[in-house]
Amino acid sequence: MAEDRQDARQEEAKQSARQAALDYHEFPKPGKLEIRATKPLANGRDLSRAYSPGVAEACLEIKAEPATASRYTSRGNLVGVVSNGTAVLGLGNIGALASKPVMEGKAVLFKKFANIDCFDIEVNESDPYKLAEIVCALEPTFGAINLEDIKAPDCFIVEQLCCERMNIPVFHDDQHGTAIVVGAAATNALHVAGKKFDEIKVVSTGGGAAGIACLEMLVKLGVRRENVWLCDLDGLVYKGRTVQMTPQKEAFAQGTSPASLSDVIGGADLFLGLSGPGVLTQEMIVQMAKDPIVFALANPNPEILPDDVRAVAPSAIIATGRSDFPNQVNNVLCFPFIFRGALDVGATTINDAMELACIEGIAALARATTSAEAAAAYHGEVLSFGPDYLIPKPFDPRLIGVVASAVARAAMESGVATKPIADLDAYREKLNGSVFKSALIMRPVFEAARQATRRIIFAEGEDERVLRAANAILEETTEKPILIGRPEVIAMRAERAGLPIRPDRDFEIVNPESDTRYRDYWQTYHQLMERRGITPDVARAIMRTNTTAIAAIAVQRGDADSMICGTFGQYLYHLDHVVNVLGRDGLRPHGALSLMIQEDGPLFVADTQVNPVPTPEQIAETAIGAVRHVRRFGVTPKVALCSHSNFGNLDSDSGRRMRAALAILDAQNPGFEYEGEMSVDAALDPELRARIFPSTRMEGAANVLIFAFTDAANTARNMLKMRAGGLEVGPILMGMGNRAHIVTPSITARGLLNVSAIAGTPVAHYS
Repeated sequence: MAEDRQDARQEEAKQSARQAALDYHEFPKPGKLEIRATKPLANGRDLSRAYSPGVAEACLEIKAEPATASRYTSRGNLVGVVSNGTAVLGLGNIGALASKPVMEGKAVLFKKFANIDCFDIEVNESDPYKLAEIVCALEPTFGAINLEDIKAPDCFIVEQLCCERMNIPVFHDDQHGTAIVVGAAATNALHVAGKKFDEIKVVSTGGGAAGIACLEMLVKLGVRRENVWLCDLDGLVYKGRTVQMTPQKEAFAQGTSPASLSDVIGGADLFLGLSGPGVLTQEMIVQMAKDPIVFALANPNPEILPDDVRAVAPSAIIATGRSDFPNQVNNVLCFPFIFRGALDVGATTINDAMELACIEGIAALARATTSAEAAAAYHGEVLSFGPDYLIPKPFDPRLIGVVASAVARAAMESGVATKPIADLDAYREKLNGSVFKSALIMRPVFEAARQATRRIIFAEGEDERVLRAANAILEETTEKPILIGRPEVIAMRAERAGLPIRPDRDFEIVNPESDTRYRDYWQTYHQLMERRGITPDVARAIMRTNTTAIAAIAVQRGDADSMICGTFGQYLYHLDHVVNVLGRDGLRPHGALSLMIQEDGPLFVADTQVNPVPTPEQIAETAIGAVRHVRRFGVTPKVALCSHSNFGNLDSDSGRRMRAALAILDAQNPGFEYEGEMSVDAALDPELRARIFPSTRMEGAANVLIFAFTDAANTARNMLKMRAGGLEVGPILMGMGNRAHIVTPSITARGLLNVSAIAGTPVAHYS
């Protein structure tokens, strides 16, 4: 009976996850991509330049000199992601149309990780020669081609023909992306094990595109071809075998008679698995060489689980394709950055030198000191080079600078760059500066929250947005949501929303009508508030009706670590109850900070809620608190004290208070860039600021705006959100030790999830 209930819950969760994935693709608009204009088109003058007659000038320039296409069009930053859908993920031959969500997803990764624009091209053509002709005909459109999810051996044919005929990079990521990351992991694994490529024996399972490409890469790195033993579903690939053979497999044929994996695994230094679950056994591990290297890369279930390997070989060095084990071999470590470097130098191909440079860049990055941003993203994990840290984490912000610049250098040195970069150091710095210009800025926060275990209590637990956020929290983090509300209402609304979560089974409930802790809660509240006019009867009533006060008491008593409230009602109403209960032991609200994620980078706005007309001391305190949180996102803060006045040109109230706050910061020497008082346009436009005030001490655009009135800050926040397309994270309540956050009624379920990730990180992590 219990097993039946467990099966039913698993099926319910599976269906809920399926629907959530479908909703993600459908709403708020279908798909994951859109096209946006990069030039103004506001009047007839703009139109005459964008189209007829002005467009003819660009056309004629390109006709006279084809290389100028990258100056006058988007071609130089445009990649075509091309597939015929014959080998999609773990789905197999699902056809071109059904592969479109995957290709859109690949395009999104290009954009988010390397700011490369993509068109996904799904082609109904199974003949590899015809498919190659179609791809070659697309050359005028793109600066590079990423072939994706084409079955073997057709993928080899398509790539070879395209590389021969096209004068732009063509890269089959299933082959070479995997091979590059495996090459980097193998480089460092051998470094740890004290072995050399030209001395090791390699045994591999899987004769598909990725498997063959990985073996070819290992040979390029120094492995002797005669030391490679390849097995597939039919056993050893040997000379003379006729079943399921290809020329690519034939290149690795060993021996002249049939054999199994167990027959050839003996003495192997490296096992490379790109096949399926359970292929490698503990008995086979025992037969391998001392300090074996096991790359079990089948996804989602590897050829052997890491714990099973360590049980018989404690010194083994292990990598998988999964994110929940150390050393995840993930193509995203490679493909966005190798394309970034190739496009930026106008490479005509991606050659061996560029691939090897990519490998060395990735491997060297893992051997280097871990960045503060990577450490923040993976809080709780040991990110020092060794058996459990062979390759960088996918969200290491140094990847784009290190890898793309290494690829660009290799392209230039090998003679395939048509637009050489004169100053590679400056190029690398420019790449590093682009890292956080996307919603990926939230990933370090989620990774830190995933490593912590904090109990988050939601005051408005019956709200459907809260229920959706709670479901996502259970999926994405180790946080333990607690919901305040009536169990029957929560259950009914969760079921109506199609969510698998249920009260008590999946999360804790605080029921104001009947919770067993009611007496303890009202008595605690009365003790805290008895000298503020709260009688026992009033305390009892509040602990039955005021969910914000209930949540605050739960945190104060240690039943929860942090609270989130504010999905309805006025911010200051909630703040009053939070401060009454939790504003003790040095905790008091300094201000509310909103992170606005813009297309060109993050912008932090404060104080949007707490101090209507802040004093100079409160302004300085808000600036210092904001900087602490800004650094949490891996962003270097540049603080602007904003006013209608520019550097003393107006004797206004806001100008006087900002100048006084500036003096306070000067006296404290807080260790971050700040400037003021100045208008917002001067804060965001360095050239304008330099004209107004040539001796400004801030370089570049400000990314933290501190306002003299909450009205101004709140207006800026809402305009950025509603008119400029900014995604808000917050408000983040500063000064309360991460014990409470108050959102606003406009918040979405995703917004609640973001705030819960912030609340789910221990407060020490913000220091």
